[in-house]
Amino acid sequence: MSITAAMESKNQSIVSVFVLEGFTTSPEVQVLLFLLFLVIYVLTLLINTTILIIIYADTRLHKPMYFFLASLSFLDLGYASSTSPKTLIDFVIEKKTITFLGCVAQIFTFVGFGSTEFFVLAVMAFDRYVAICKPLMYAITMKSSACMQLITGSYVGGFFHSLITAGCLFNLSFCGPNKIEHFVCDLPAFLKLSCTSISINELILSTLTTAMMVGSLFVVLVSYTYIVIAISRIHTVAGRQRACSTCASHFICVLMFYGTVLFIYLRPNSSYSAKKDNVISVFYMFFTPMLNPLIYSLRNKEVKDAVKHVLCKKRITKVLLFQTR
Repeated sequence: MSITAAMESKNQSIVSVFVLEGFTTSPEVQVLLFLLFLVIYVLTLLINTTILIIIYADTRLHKPMYFFLASLSFLDLGYASSTSPKTLIDFVIEKKTITFLGCVAQIFTFVGFGSTEFFVLAVMAFDRYVAICKPLMYAITMKSSACMQLITGSYVGGFFHSLITAGCLFNLSFCGPNKIEHFVCDLPAFLKLSCTSISINELILSTLTTAMMVGSLFVVLVSYTYIVIAISRIHTVAGRQRACSTCASHFICVLMFYGTVLFIYLRPNSSYSAKKDNVISVFYMFFTPMLNPLIYSLRNKEVKDAVKHVLCKKRITKVLLFQTR
């Protein structure tokens, strides 16, 4: 290797620490944002953990639909925790830095849980399709082993996508600038800093991401097309309302998650705007994991009854313990 080539190689690998620019440099605003995001994150942990405990504790919820809901809550916990702790810390420290490996780790976990959520939402749509369109086949089609295989396949597909995404970052060189125009190591903002060509990386990642998103969205749309047709054939109003109620919560979650993520990742690079992306990212990184279980629990009578049942049992237990003292 020539001296010039060696110097160029050295210069291109000099940047190993990056600065997250975040939302603002105003200390007062950062304190307010810290408190807001802390409340959202704590609520996300409490609500999703409660859903997991309720579904595990109440045998009436030991059904495929609630098994998938518990899987979604677990994913939301991982999804939120992949970015929230670092973001909260950055609000209260002066130097908002992250290493290259830290960036890769954050992207790997965030993309892994997010990609898996796409597949799980598609699985949940398929579950509703079988329940409404093929009710006599539901017990056979959605038996325990099949549900476990579907969830396992979702994790394999999601983290395979994440592994490829993280792997594509290791062949990049960063020689400056090192400021990421985001509050997390968001992939588009991170790729912009590379000194080497990212055309092949973008081609691989966009192809893989598009295939994953479009494939899972196709399953959702086809499932709901058949569901709408089946519901339209139900003669009674009560029957239609009951069928719609089991799908409405899931469809709202699909719209929230797919809508924001598709806007961020499947659009022309020329329309990239760091400020706009930060605002939209807050919604799907922070609010969506908190809202998903709320939407399901507030619209689902069985979940609300299970919550009341568990709370009632706790009150009775406390009363009995108090009386025995």
